[in-house]
This record gives sequence, structure tokens and C-alpha cells, in this order.
Amino acid sequence: MTTAQELWDDVDAYFTTLLSPTDEVLAAALRDSEAAGLPPINVAPNQGKLLQLLALIQGARRVLEIGTLGGYSTIWLGRALPADGRLVTLEYDATHAEVARRNLARAGLDSIAEVRVGPALESLPKLAEEHPPPFDLVFIDADKVNNAHYVKWALELTRPGSLIVLDNVVRGGRVTEADSEDPSVLGTRAALELMASHPRLSGTAVQTVGSKGHDGFALARVTG
Repeated sequence: MTTAQELWDDVDAYFTTLLSPTDEVLAAALRDSEAAGLPPINVAPNQGKLLQLLALIQGARRVLEIGTLGGYSTIWLGRALPADGRLVTLEYDATHAEVARRNLARAGLDSIAEVRVGPALESLPKLAEEHPPPFDLVFIDADKVNNAHYVKWALELTRPGSLIVLDNVVRGGRVTEADSEDPSVLGTRAALELMASHPRLSGTAVQTVGSKGHDGFALARVTG
């Protein structure tokens, strides 16, 4: 008997093969990440394609990513940018960052993508002190405990019309548990509540099933 997960995997494989086919650069990024011992928590290919399409729909020229891992999602996002675009991605772990830099170089994106190493809550204030032009899209996929802080910083670094994407918001369904003691659940709930209450944000969240199990993401548009 086919399990639910097997069915989700089959559907994801069909969608990916048809609409988000991989290539050697993306495949190599995953292989090198695995060989380096990075956790297999990168976005799925169809989710990567969604990020790319969102960036293209935005007409994005500047993207901020919080949580690089091996650079797999960074490649999808970077491919949506023009030749003079800029992508800043923040990674806590120096080993992960080095893998990501190699993967980005192979993808031909090292001229527009910059990997910054260190805790994001230290890197973000430093980035803000540089007074960069506003980012058109921010993708948040780092430690979930600090999700609300990341959304606040995203607001500081964007403009009206920018898009904020927050990944992994379902937490296996536990996001509904107001009395949860899981810091990742609490951090995610805080970020969603901020999106709901902040006067400069209009957002929604979508739960998904697929090769990554029961998951989901939130989208918020900066309105003012």
C-alpha cells in the first residue's frame, strides 16, 4: 500500500521533472553539500523554482537571503537577477559558507552573490550600517527561534513593494500549538503574528506536502 509520503514524493518528482528540471550545476551543489556533511535541509527543486519565479515576478535586482547552507536556494535566486544585480546571503557556519561559495562560483554567480559569515543577528546590523539600497526580496530560512527578529530586520532593509518569504512555518503541524515549549514553534508563531499585526505588512501562509513532508511558507508584502 502506498503511504502518504510515497505519494507526495511521486507527485513532487512529477512536478519537478516536468516544470523544474535539475541541471548539473544544481545537482553538483547538492552532491558537494552532502559530501561536506551539510544537513539535507535545502529547499526542494520545485520550491527553488518558486523562489526564482517570485524574484522574477518582483523584477528583483537585489535579494537578501538569511540562511545559506550550501547555496542551493541561493543559486535559484541568483539566476533570477540581472547581470548587475546583487545577492547577499548570510550563513552562520563557516564550513557551510565555503561550500556555498564554491557552488556559487561553479554557477557563475560569484560576481553578484556575496556570502557573509556569522550569526545573522550580528550580520544584519552591520549590513544596515552600510545603508545599502533596499532589497526587493528577502528569503528567510535560518534558525527558526529568531524568525521574528529576521522579519523585523527584513522590514528595515526593504521598501514598499518588497517581498518577504519565510520558510518552514508549519513545523509538522505544531505551529497551531499556542502552549508549545519548542523554541522553533514559538519563534515561527511570533514571526507570523508580527506579519499579521504590523501596519507595514500584508501576508499569508500556505501549508504544503511533498518530498520535505508536511511543511509550508509565509509570504508578506511590504506595504509602506
